[in-house]
Amino acid sequence: MPGKKLAVIILAALLVLSLSFSAGALDTNDLSAILLEAETGQVLYENNADEELPPASITKIMTVLLTMEAIENGEVELTDTTTISSRASSMGGSQIYLDSGDEITIEELLMAVIIASANDASYALAEAVGGNYDNFIDMMNDRARELGMENTNFTNAHGLPDSDHYSTARDISKMAREVVQHQEVLKWSQIWLEYLELPDRQAMLTNTNRMILNYSGMDGLKTGYTRIAGFCLAATASQGDFRLISVMLGADSRQQREELTGKMLDYGFENYRQKTLLAREQEIEGILVPESETEYISLRPARDLKAIVPRYQEQNVDTKIRLQSEFDLPISAGTKLGEAVAKVDGEEVYSTDLLTTYDIERAGFFTRILRRIKGVFGR
Repeated sequence: MPGKKLAVIILAALLVLSLSFSAGALDTNDLSAILLEAETGQVLYENNADEELPPASITKIMTVLLTMEAIENGEVELTDTTTISSRASSMGGSQIYLDSGDEITIEELLMAVIIASANDASYALAEAVGGNYDNFIDMMNDRARELGMENTNFTNAHGLPDSDHYSTARDISKMAREVVQHQEVLKWSQIWLEYLELPDRQAMLTNTNRMILNYSGMDGLKTGYTRIAGFCLAATASQGDFRLISVMLGADSRQQREELTGKMLDYGFENYRQKTLLAREQEIEGILVPESETEYISLRPARDLKAIVPRYQEQNVDTKIRLQSEFDLPISAGTKLGEAVAKVDGEEVYSTDLLTTYDIERAGFFTRILRRIKGVFGR
C-alpha cells in the first residue's frame, strides 16, 4: 500500500511538471505577440511585443473606440445620419463601396467597420466624429498617448500602408482593453453575416475574423492584412468572467495567425485562473480618521480587486491598502480616499480605488481636543 501511494504522488508530480513544461513551451515563431487578461491588464505571455510594425486594419480599433466614446459623451448618436464624402467613397482595399452622397447612420458605419473591416466606412466615421479627417487623426494620436501607447503613430483611420503609420502588439492590447468595455462592439464583432440597406442596394457584411465560428468563447475583435503588414489579428475570448485579449502581428498566412492565436488563448485559459482578493460589495472597516465624527470609517472597493495567477504553481498573493495622507472633512459618500493594490510575488499587478461608504462629518471641537489628549496620555 505505501508503494502504491508513492506511485500516485510521483504521477501527480509528473503531471504538474508536464503541464508547466507544456505551458512554458508556447512558441509564436518569433512573431510579435502578446496575451493578457482584459480587466487587470496582466500580461500572461509576450514575444517581441514592443516591435514597431504596420498594424493594417487593426488600426480600426482606435477608430471604433473614439466613436464609441463620442457616443458615450453625447457628442454623436448611433442613429445620427452622415453623408458620405467623395474622399470616403474613393478608399481602396476592403470596403462596402459607399457612393459619394449616400446617407448612412453611425451605427451602420460601425457595423461595416467592425464586421467587414470597410475602409470607406472608417473614413466616413472619422469625418463624422472628428468634424474633419485631419482632426480625427489628431484625436487618435492624443488618445493613444492617454492610453500609454508609447510606440504608436497613426496617420490614417483605416490602416492602409504608410511608412509613418505603426504600432506594437503591446500598444494594440491597450486600446483593445478599452474597446471591449463597450458591449455593443462585442455584439457586432461576433456577427458572421449581416446586410445593410443602402440607398440603391443591399451591402453584405461578412466577418473577416473566421475564429468567431470555430474558437469557443471568441466574440471579437479585429483582423488586419496588407502585403507589408502580413496577417494580423487582435482577438478576444472569454470563459465566464475570465476574458483574454491576444494580439498577433506579421503572420505569414491567415491559417498561421489563427493557429497561433488559438494556441495563445488556450495557453491562457488552461494555465491561469482569476482570483478575487476584494469583492466590490466588501467593506474594509476600522480605517482611522482622527478628525472624523466616528473616528473610524469604512471603505469599499470601486470594483472587484482581482489577480491572475498560474493554476499549477503556488503564488504569494496579497492585498496592500494605500490611503491618502490627509483628509479634508467633511467627505461625501463615494469619495476616493485611497486604493487597494493586488500583489503577486511582491509585484503590483492591479489596483482599484477605495471609496467612502457614507458621508463623513468632522468631529466637534471638544471631541477633537479630547482625542488628542487621549493620544498623548494613552487610552
